[in-house]
Amino acid sequence: MAEHTAASHSMDRKKEANIPELARNNSSLPESSRFHEPDLEKGELPGSVPSPPLSYDEPKKNPDLVNWEGPHDPENPRNFSRMRKWYITMMLSFFTFCITFSSSVFSQATAVTAKIYGVSVEVTTLGTALIVLVVVGGALVDLWEPVDRGIAAAGFCAATFLGPIAGPIIGGFIVPSHLGWRWTNWITLILDAAVGLVALFSLPETFAPVILQNRAKRLRYETKNWALHSTLDESPLTINDIFHKYLSRPFEMLILEPILSLTTIYLSVVYGILYLFFFAYPISFGEVRGWEHPGVAALPFIGLLIGILLGCAVLIYISKHQYAQKLKETGNLVPEDRLPPMIFAAFTLPAGLFLFAWTSSPQITWVPQVIAGVPIGFGLIIIFLQGINYVVDVYLIYANSALAANTFIRSLLGAAFPMFASQMYHNLGVAWASSVLAFITLAMIPVPILFYVYGARIRAMSLFIPKV
Repeated sequence: MAEHTAASHSMDRKKEANIPELARNNSSLPESSRFHEPDLEKGELPGSVPSPPLSYDEPKKNPDLVNWEGPHDPENPRNFSRMRKWYITMMLSFFTFCITFSSSVFSQATAVTAKIYGVSVEVTTLGTALIVLVVVGGALVDLWEPVDRGIAAAGFCAATFLGPIAGPIIGGFIVPSHLGWRWTNWITLILDAAVGLVALFSLPETFAPVILQNRAKRLRYETKNWALHSTLDESPLTINDIFHKYLSRPFEMLILEPILSLTTIYLSVVYGILYLFFFAYPISFGEVRGWEHPGVAALPFIGLLIGILLGCAVLIYISKHQYAQKLKETGNLVPEDRLPPMIFAAFTLPAGLFLFAWTSSPQITWVPQVIAGVPIGFGLIIIFLQGINYVVDVYLIYANSALAANTFIRSLLGAAFPMFASQMYHNLGVAWASSVLAFITLAMIPVPILFYVYGARIRAMSLFIPKV
């Protein structure tokens, strides 16, 4: 950031003095980077020209620009102690768990509330569907280097999936108890309030530009030098920036970028299946197998839970060993390195769905159907996490826009799938309804294989992927 800002000020001064030195300085830049529209998402300023990275040893061109005091600045989130980083990561994971838990715990009360208030189950299902909101662990990027970030992201995404799975189990025991269905909401309120209060007084700011802006403000009062400022102070957000960066660009990328569009479709299907299962499991085990107690009928979710934890363990091992070793040997990781685990999971997910489908008959013991949740959970978490990591690694400076588009579509499907789950499983039956999901995931298998083989070529033709 400091480099871009310093380059901007230097250029402005040379323009004012009519000194034709800009062209000479720009000659060292790549041809594609000499003249272009500035992009705040990349940290550029209006009127700036990108400059080569500066080392910490180089003097600042603008002495009034507040930046990090060297590579070991203690206020830089990347330099926080590992204990502090893990505390922040755990709190973010708790946040995610609370939100996703609240999105599923009410699923066990839909039938009861529909009967009490005389509305359809589809209406009460909105209590689950409409809570599928955006949950983004952006602070993980602020805190962790790539290899450690993969480990932190595995834990964060585990919370994204564990919350929805814990919800039906706990809700299943609350609704028929003396507490009643309203306590599915009270327990959510208590849990969210407790975590929120702890976070309010203990979580620090981790976004570097904001930290530097606060530092500049503090230094202005301490030194009485009112010229001190940060990069954010020089680049106020405009309506045009908001429209282009946050509204139009994500959808433009979704249409023009095959990597983003296909990955988004795949992850959206996976996310939708997860939320659809909150209604499929109670139908399969509660209605078809006759497990009358809602809490007992929700216990088979433990199979999914085991699969998700197993998938996280595998990804942590891969990050700690394979990715770290390759980074040490070559000094670089290409985005396609994320795909082999995703390809493997692309086969385990439909296999688990078919096993769940064709062992659902009451004449067959419940054991294999519960075990089917293990490959399903394993496939869901690995496809989801590696797909997100792949998008981030591919789009780099445009990752926020890519993830915005991905999350928007994914949340829509996560909200839509529960709306037709009941009709689908009642009309087709558990076997064929689950088989339909399996066939859909079978059709998705070529997606990671395609990008593993041709990803580099596709990236080379992209309009948004940085050419490095």
